[in-house]
Amino acid sequence: RVQAGLLDPGAPALLMAAVQAFRGQLDMLVNNASSFYPTPLGQVTEAQWHELMGSNLKAPFFLAQCAAPLLRASRGCVVNLVDIHAERPLADHPVYSMAKAGNAMMVKALARELGPEVRVNGIAPGAILWPEQGLSDDAKRETLSRTALERPGSPEDIARTLLFLVRDAEYITGQIIAVDGGRTTQQ
Repeated sequence: RVQAGLLDPGAPALLMAAVQAFRGQLDMLVNNASSFYPTPLGQVTEAQWHELMGSNLKAPFFLAQCAAPLLRASRGCVVNLVDIHAERPLADHPVYSMAKAGNAMMVKALARELGPEVRVNGIAPGAILWPEQGLSDDAKRETLSRTALERPGSPEDIARTLLFLVRDAEYITGQIIAVDGGRTTQQ
């Protein structure tokens, strides 16, 4: 078992060296680590900026860059967990929304840079898991009322989409699949 603080500059190299030593190859990289909390404009600190940009943008980029040789050798893939708020910013979360917008562009840019050997895609979840700081039942109902399916998704919905992208989507790269119950189709 290998652990690393993803914001530490040496973390990507440490993790990839451990993968190389353990297995000798890497078939996929799933960038799922993320910080999420409100940062109302006028109250954002530089520490919050660095943490949100670091976990949602910097770490996935440098992990992918460091993993690229192993992924190229195995003709592997990268899947970033983006967010529907990369396109529609979430109120009081401007830094998170901007970081996820950068993460979405990273999917497209890395698909171009790592192709043809490596496919790069993203998954943009909607209401799957509620924030750790909790939402009132009214806020949850309001969120769900803005989805076409009017219900939350499950982690299994994300896992099935990930499995599709990794195993079955041989001719898909540079795409982001919204797994949001139709939230992005609603006003």
